[in-house]
Amino acid sequence: MNLIEDSWIPAIRQDGSRCHIAPWQIADTDNPVVELAAPRPDFQGALYQFLIGLLQTTFAPEDQDEWLAYWRSPPTPEQLQEVFVAFAPAFELVNPDGPAFMQDFDLPESDAKPVSMLLIDAPGGNALKNNQDLFVKRGITEHLCLSCAAAAIFTVQINSPEGGRGYRVGLRGGGPLTTLVIPAVAHTLWQKIWSNVLTQEDIEADVSAHGSAVFPWMGETRLSDKGGVQTLPEDVHPLQMYWAMPRRIRLQFEQDDSINCSLCGESTTRAVSHFHTTNYGTNYEGPWVHPLTPYRFDLNNENPPLSLKGQPGGLGYRHWLGLAWQDASNGDRAAQVVRLFNEERADQLSGDTLARLWCFGYDMDNMKARCWYESTLPLLALDAAQRHFFLEAAAQLIDAGKETVSLLRGQVKAAWFSRPKDVKGDMSLVDRSFWQRTEADFYSHLQALAQLPAGTRHLPAATAAAWLTTMRQSALGLFDSWALEGNAEDMNMKRIIGARNTLVAKLETAKSLKALKQIAKANTEAA
Repeated sequence: MNLIEDSWIPAIRQDGSRCHIAPWQIADTDNPVVELAAPRPDFQGALYQFLIGLLQTTFAPEDQDEWLAYWRSPPTPEQLQEVFVAFAPAFELVNPDGPAFMQDFDLPESDAKPVSMLLIDAPGGNALKNNQDLFVKRGITEHLCLSCAAAAIFTVQINSPEGGRGYRVGLRGGGPLTTLVIPAVAHTLWQKIWSNVLTQEDIEADVSAHGSAVFPWMGETRLSDKGGVQTLPEDVHPLQMYWAMPRRIRLQFEQDDSINCSLCGESTTRAVSHFHTTNYGTNYEGPWVHPLTPYRFDLNNENPPLSLKGQPGGLGYRHWLGLAWQDASNGDRAAQVVRLFNEERADQLSGDTLARLWCFGYDMDNMKARCWYESTLPLLALDAAQRHFFLEAAAQLIDAGKETVSLLRGQVKAAWFSRPKDVKGDMSLVDRSFWQRTEADFYSHLQALAQLPAGTRHLPAATAAAWLTTMRQSALGLFDSWALEGNAEDMNMKRIIGARNTLVAKLETAKSLKALKQIAKANTEAA
């Protein structure tokens, strides 16, 4: 199967029908494709990145004007097909005697592993040995059709987590967050994909390059064993960021009259049940900054940027500043495509809520996938003159939330245990309940702040007072819920009342909440 020429990408058309398309068919205008339909959420995100990378590599617009022209009126499928076909040799999935997509050019002999181990959330060797595969069971993924196999190998290469000695992590680190811009006015898959493609001016590299400099599987692997090398940004073409291949893998195909894919359920005559792999593949090191991923930049410029990862508790408005713009307190900075949209492309679209920011990724504990997180956050229309005030105001609200949830967590723990500092455990459920309860209010305030006149310099008194009320009521309401909803005989009411009184007192003296109170009072008096 060739991933350029054949129809293999699961999709949904405007009339609701499901089909498989070739990449160039994303530009169809007759019953256009409106969404992908992968059998797993990580495959869904990976297929978006596949199409973005393909357009970025083969069809990048010269400048912003050309980008906007194609966003409004896409190229014809025939135009895309003609461009893509020139790269087809790099996208052969099944090619026993030559380069194969995302597979090692010259893999030495190695033991065959079940195809289920290509899936990032599959139980590892120790989990199987110790019978710890409690939630993701062994033996349920025996065969992958070629479509699912292509998605699986691409997914593991771009998200590669820790895999044991010499099994390299992905270019963005293991389990990176990906953030994609989905405009509110986008009606087709083409517009969603195209919104995340940079211009040639943004890439600042030879966009006509191809071969192993861009597609590492087209040449010999840059080994990273004792006699091998690290791979720094200057060692390969910048576009290799979209096609990075840290793992040395070769798929093993089998043929039969009828095989059912374990993931999508499709019947096929050719499938993958095993793959071969070995360690010491390409080791991506140094200051890589992938255009689709947010990073934390060292405030002292002493260390390379680190990609943001999924964390326990998921994604929410506490991350909004760093994912959508920039968080000056810790160096978190939005992905390049997000910043480009905010600074240049947003002005060319209309509406207060210009787009959604689709954020997704695994929460990894070394090589163990703890959870898949996925969330959408708003991107708002901001005049350049009001951005500084707006971002400072948003930071004030988020800081108040962070301090409040810390106080809540501490006092819930104090209500539960006589020696809370000695107790270890996961308190993320308490945090999550707070962020969920206050999220709607936060985005409501954010929307109102975005509509203030450009000359506004202070957080409005009404906003400060309302957010202060939200913080206090949410913290106390959740404390009561967490501390009092257990069995009566297990409760120490003296300890619970003491913890609640402490929470009330600390909510009065917390630095960020006092600041909100002063803003509300000062602005009210000034009025």
